[in-house]
Amino acid sequence: MCPNIINGQREQSISRACGLPPCRIQNPHSSSQRGSAADQEGGVMSHTQRVPVLMYHRVGEAHNAWEARYAISAAGFAAHVRALAGAGYQPVGIDAFVAWLEGGDALPEGAFLLTFDDGFQGVREHALPVLESLRWPFTVFLLSDLIGGQDVWTRQSNPSGQTYPLLNEDEIRDMRGRGCSFHSHTRSHASLPTLNDAELADQLAGSRRALSGLLGHAVDYIAYPFGHLDERVVAATRAAGYRAAFATQPGFNRQDVDRYRIRRLDIFGTDTPAMLLRKMRFGGNDGSLAQVVRYFLARLLSRLPGGGGA
Repeated sequence: MCPNIINGQREQSISRACGLPPCRIQNPHSSSQRGSAADQEGGVMSHTQRVPVLMYHRVGEAHNAWEARYAISAAGFAAHVRALAGAGYQPVGIDAFVAWLEGGDALPEGAFLLTFDDGFQGVREHALPVLESLRWPFTVFLLSDLIGGQDVWTRQSNPSGQTYPLLNEDEIRDMRGRGCSFHSHTRSHASLPTLNDAELADQLAGSRRALSGLLGHAVDYIAYPFGHLDERVVAATRAAGYRAAFATQPGFNRQDVDRYRIRRLDIFGTDTPAMLLRKMRFGGNDGSLAQVVRYFLARLLSRLPGGGGA
């Protein structure tokens, strides 16, 4: 039996045990099945279309527990893609996604956006062949000062001090014609709120200018390093000419989301395909079965007298 069906049956059993109507097995074609707990009112999911954005980092083997959060193995990534495709999800390009946010054409049922932060070589080596075979579009956010370099900003955080190679210019040019779009992750992965105004403008506008020169087109989107932002950072991002910016706050994106605080789901190297699909369904960074239990218990409690339910 398909593991996704088994997990769906478990979730139905949990809902029945909580005295709630059985939930349907994962169905990305129904927007009512994709709402997060934070987006619900009275325990009923809205039918407004919600679009998840997935955030990966390095694709390759992890060598310690710290790396396992940010690195997914090649086999693990391929399993994620198979799970998404099997569940009926379909990725859209970043331009189509942002155009939709701006009031443009509707996105297809089951739409999501696939992104990779930092620009690791492993994305080209391991993820690109899988995605290219399916003609799935995806976006990589690059650090303009570190192209062809290493992820040196992790040296103090990674217990081993190990760093990993980033894409070089030739590799970037090769990927451009193979379903990948590139946008900004600033110049050097600095925490933007800690910078003074001049440094902040340089990280934002300098990266946009350098990458536009390399790619030969406008760089309209950025992902904030570490997900760090504040009102000043948002204002500077607008001033630098970006049309949209991606954060790390989990949740789904509706058309009314702040385009400079687009939500993303953090996908860990330890996430099984079943955990990934739960993240897609519930809109959070916790894909564990325990989180499903908590979700349904919260729904049950909301329906009890004095629990705030209808």
